[in-house]
Amino acid sequence: MNPVHSANSTRASTARFVATHSVLSLNARHPLVAKSLVDAQEMHRTVMSGFRGWVEDGDAEARSQMGILSTWSVDLKAAALVLVVQSRIPGDWARIPRAAFATAPHIITVDRTFKVGEVVGFRTVVNPTHSRPSGKSASEKARGTRAAHTTPEHVKRWFARRLQPDGEPATAEDGVVRIGAAADPDSLGIRMLPTVSSAHRNKSVRIGRAEIRGSLTVTDPETLVAALSNGLGHARAYSCGLLLTR
Repeated sequence: MNPVHSANSTRASTARFVATHSVLSLNARHPLVAKSLVDAQEMHRTVMSGFRGWVEDGDAEARSQMGILSTWSVDLKAAALVLVVQSRIPGDWARIPRAAFATAPHIITVDRTFKVGEVVGFRTVVNPTHSRPSGKSASEKARGTRAAHTTPEHVKRWFARRLQPDGEPATAEDGVVRIGAAADPDSLGIRMLPTVSSAHRNKSVRIGRAEIRGSLTVTDPETLVAALSNGLGHARAYSCGLLLTR
């Protein structure tokens, strides 16, 4: 029997996605919000402040255990920051000062079933990276340095590798985890976003970002739900990788 046909014959035709979305409309001029905008570690702390007490303090896997992913956009003219936080458990935003909110937090329970062949619109902000050779000999087996892609064309190729045409497995031959959906790469809208960084002494970070928009055709609902739940690529602790559909 053809292995691809065998895999498809056992693949579920539908899959259900359940999560909580907290939509926070914030005043970008408030000191806490302003600091979060200029420091990626502070933005991470702002996001995580809504989930204290669910896991042990200091747990290195706290974010992934609670399924926390986030994304944000800012309108500098209006001094408005919109922060969307996805989680497996409800967030409590009482620790953010009331004066920091432009409007009260909007909490949404997402409960959606995806089916094969369904077309959905999507938006995601990702940290698209590639590995630069270390310069050492092959015998040393040194890992390359991870670097962010800096052009829309390279970002498009990065995302295209994660698309999953009908009949293809959830993991590509080169180990790339796919997203359970197909798309025409040339139809994608890609916008390079400003780099975010943090100069904290214990963990300095610098994260290249890109926004990708378009339409997806569902080919493997269970794999798509995994991508929605777990996010895409690196820097998921720093507001990258959340895949939003409509």
